[in-house]
Amino acid sequence: MAYSLLERINSPQDLKKLPAGQLAPLCEEIRAFLIESVSKTGGHLSSNLGTIELTVAMHRAFTTPMDKIVFDVGHQCYTHKLLTGRRQQFDVLRKLNGLSGFPSPRESVHDAFIAGHGNTAISVAIGMARAKKLKNEPGKVIALVGDGAFTGGMVYEGMNNIDTLNNLIVILNDNKMSISKNVGSLSRYLTVLRTNPEYNRAKANTETILSAIPLLGSPLVRALQGGKALLRRGLYHSTMFEEMGFQYLGPVDGHDVIKLTELFQNLHHQTAPVFVHAVTVKGKGFKPAEENPGEFHGVSSFDPSHALDPDVAPAASFSTCFGQHLEALAESRTNVCAITAAMKYGTGLQYFYRHFPDRFFDVGMAEQHAVTFAAGLASQGMLPVVAIYSTFLQRAYDQMIHDVCLMDLNVVFAVDRAGLVPGDGETHQGIYDPAFFRQIGIPVYSPCNYAELTYWLEYLLDQGKGPRAIRYARGGEPETLSLLGCSKQPYDVYKAEGPAKTAFVTYGTLTAEVLKAAQLLKQQGTDVDVYKLVQINPLPDGLCEELTRYDHILFAEECMEQGGIGDSLGAALSEYRWPGHLTLRGVHSGRAIPHASVAELREVLGLDASSLANAIERD
Repeated sequence: MAYSLLERINSPQDLKKLPAGQLAPLCEEIRAFLIESVSKTGGHLSSNLGTIELTVAMHRAFTTPMDKIVFDVGHQCYTHKLLTGRRQQFDVLRKLNGLSGFPSPRESVHDAFIAGHGNTAISVAIGMARAKKLKNEPGKVIALVGDGAFTGGMVYEGMNNIDTLNNLIVILNDNKMSISKNVGSLSRYLTVLRTNPEYNRAKANTETILSAIPLLGSPLVRALQGGKALLRRGLYHSTMFEEMGFQYLGPVDGHDVIKLTELFQNLHHQTAPVFVHAVTVKGKGFKPAEENPGEFHGVSSFDPSHALDPDVAPAASFSTCFGQHLEALAESRTNVCAITAAMKYGTGLQYFYRHFPDRFFDVGMAEQHAVTFAAGLASQGMLPVVAIYSTFLQRAYDQMIHDVCLMDLNVVFAVDRAGLVPGDGETHQGIYDPAFFRQIGIPVYSPCNYAELTYWLEYLLDQGKGPRAIRYARGGEPETLSLLGCSKQPYDVYKAEGPAKTAFVTYGTLTAEVLKAAQLLKQQGTDVDVYKLVQINPLPDGLCEELTRYDHILFAEECMEQGGIGDSLGAALSEYRWPGHLTLRGVHSGRAIPHASVAELREVLGLDASSLANAIERD
């Protein structure tokens, strides 16, 4: 498809030169481009299709990098990247050394802040707006926040501290609610009126004059403001945002690029923090995504002309295996509940939800609440299973310590996307959970294939004492690991043909690389035994005794080297006064992990088979 307008936009200044009548056609070209591009590379689709007009209007009305656009989560930033000169890099979106799927200040001066987790944009924007005030810098700070972010408490913590920042604009991208027909015309009229610079100046002057009247001035101002508040309450059914100090504007049509541009241009004269409520359609312009926005939130490559509902026949993965088996186990275990944080489909819990809706809880982007809520359930005899991505579970670290561990409550953590994660880069890696579970004494199991996942999930549900966790990778099981079958022991040993003085120790899907490394060494005349752990914390009984007979041990894990399970093994071996040499291979602290495939990430980190084999030879 030809993109005659889009190809003319290589910077925000090019957009400003475009005639107003060509903005809507440009938005349609962007929509077509994103569908075509993401269908090839994978990425976040629904959220980007819903924010095209909003983003075009922002760049038309504001000037980055003087004005700062802060995205909440950041997965809706693709149009922003197109308008800021990165169109030709979209064929390597989320690829190694390619375009990030999230805003990245290292990538462009137009990206104000990195954004991989939700609920953060308002707090960041307040900090930026305050810094501009302190430094007497011009420009606005605009936070684009999806309605899903408002399920997390940090949004409200931020809004409670907006003060009188008249360079702060918060745009709510609301794709869940519709504009009420009976108040639509009047609310639109008031929005136009209240965004007019002359209105704001007149309002300020009137209140100043009234306040100066002796005795009666202040009561008159309060009465005027109170009357307006009553009117707003009738129109909008809520004055929460205005009570927090915002000037509330909306609801407005989030797909009317002309009206949005006019509104944003008028905000150059704002006298208070502004909250713009824009109503959009998630997945706008692509019917499968409009009908199933959750399923098309993050996608792999697909055929746009044959895009099926992924929920009808989802690809086999650890997540679907977990979800289907939990549903089956819950049939006879009536105290089992399932909790997720805005990731019902991502964690495979749609199966549980359909069968046991009364025992399923999606708490939104509120991981802290999810864990403490689970503690409340457990304290009353229920068995909550908290299914959260590893990268997001770390947000609930305090709640795990204080609300679950101190009372030794019966909570099962199902840690999805554990280990290295492709595509999303440094903000989404699941490389911390083994270390923090180890620090707070939670038992952890890490299956390497579906058979182990189903066996150990059932084991953990029936164990029935204290918090425990099971962690598993994103995507499907490697074929080589599927052939291993189910280990019903805390660890297995794969012996070399000859006597070995060297051993590999590992867990999870990294086992595939370690077994391959052992084969490479065998071909070079070196025999190496492989220990595959399922129970990774605490270390299985008898493991250290076995390992002390080796001269050299290499422990490999997709986790932080500092404080990880390898560190735990090193400490345990030292207690045995083992004289051998331990090599740790994991992720070094302070190292940013790029966006790439898992295979590429393993090469970058030295966790691929060749690098592991070479490490044995060097040491």
